[in-house]
Amino acid sequence: MNFIETRGNAGGFAPEVPFSQAILHPAASYGGLYVPKTLPEIDTAFIERYRNASYQALAKAVLDLFEIDIEESVIDEALARYKAFDNPEEPAPVVQIESDLFVNELYHGPTRAFKDMALQPFGYILSALAKKLNQNYLILAATSGDTGPATLEAFADRENIQVACLYPAGGTSDVQRLQMVTEAAKNLKVIGIEGNFDDAQSALKSLLASDTFKARLKERDIALSAANSVNFGRIIFQIIYHIRAYIALVEQGVIQTGDRIYITVPSGNFGNALGAYYAKKMGLPVEKILITSNANNVLAELINTGLYDIREKSLILTNSPAMDILKSSNVERVLFDKFGAERTKTLMTQLNEEGRYALTEEELAVLREDFDAIDTDDAYGLKIIKRYADKGYVMDPHTATCLKAYENLKEKALPMVICSTAEWTKFAPTMLMAIEESDEKKSDLEALQRISEKLGIEITPRVQALFEKPIVHKDVVAKDEIESKILEFIQSAS
Repeated sequence: MNFIETRGNAGGFAPEVPFSQAILHPAASYGGLYVPKTLPEIDTAFIERYRNASYQALAKAVLDLFEIDIEESVIDEALARYKAFDNPEEPAPVVQIESDLFVNELYHGPTRAFKDMALQPFGYILSALAKKLNQNYLILAATSGDTGPATLEAFADRENIQVACLYPAGGTSDVQRLQMVTEAAKNLKVIGIEGNFDDAQSALKSLLASDTFKARLKERDIALSAANSVNFGRIIFQIIYHIRAYIALVEQGVIQTGDRIYITVPSGNFGNALGAYYAKKMGLPVEKILITSNANNVLAELINTGLYDIREKSLILTNSPAMDILKSSNVERVLFDKFGAERTKTLMTQLNEEGRYALTEEELAVLREDFDAIDTDDAYGLKIIKRYADKGYVMDPHTATCLKAYENLKEKALPMVICSTAEWTKFAPTMLMAIEESDEKKSDLEALQRISEKLGIEITPRVQALFEKPIVHKDVVAKDEIESKILEFIQSAS
């Protein structure tokens, strides 16, 4: 299967590239993204075939449908990364919390966030390709809190790979920050920036598109790639867990094969939601994909009104920081799928130059065939965390936003699967405020310990150990210093 570009071809780029090329070099013409030229199909026979199969077997089957140009032995080793999860056979368990509400727990990997589901296998594949080509790569990552730790974990000490990870100083939880700044592998560099996630992501995209930066790397025989979900190598693995969640409901007797369900995603950069959209397009029986936003509600506004307008918006720091994003990269892939390259290029150019774009009424109707959305606030999230903790189920602040969709957006009496994107341990101060109904914010360590005692639940050992590890990465720089700091890292590592 080949991949094409969301904004059309500028010349100088191949009109189509294989999967390996799309993930090694994710920057496409006009600043666009790579997408599959076509999507494979799954049907009821496929779903029945993988009832009671292991997650790895299902994942291998989905990758086979995409006909990716990766050696089978490399795919097998990549999928073996799931052996490091809490339950190797079921790395993403589906848990019932209401009669018609189920949680797809995507946080049982090494960094306790859903990004492990994609980055663990993706990291192995990218490293294997670099080694096979005998090419050194610099992997860029920008994070709102979870991509960074998962990227660093996936690429630590990998041959032919160096990683530069950008995070907004003060814009992540303490646990997320510690997961990054205590990473000691010599091929990793973590840089705090004076700005927010949108600034970090913009810097990443700028560097990916910079001929000057790439030339500086080439002088050192280093090529450039990315670990954010601008890279389709991330998205392909995010399709799989939505398919697995559906099959889990069939196995549990909740639905019959062919019955439809809702999938709800707490969304910031839209990669998780895009995975659900592609699964639906491939044939997974999904009624609609429901998007929940926090106070940074650009996605809810787009899906409800057709307007994407960030001109008067400033990023709001919330209790769900991984969703504190105003420029959601993966919306572009949906726009391309719905409206084609020419229209996508026009819309994205308007967003970059004017800070806004507007869909027509007809385009909005097409978008809403697959999506609905709602936004919520921190007070609602705290209430939901408390409600379910009292019932014996602990969910993090991002997952809590999904209940707003459950309560307000279901138009049919169908089961709903919500995506739980992070373990509670990553946001313990907020969790404690909710559970104790207090306005006082404790330190992460104190909050972890108090929640563990109150609810009788274990603190994940790797999270507990973070507070004893030395800080390795101390740099916090202005946005205009990012490139020089990365080049300094490359120079010192060579």
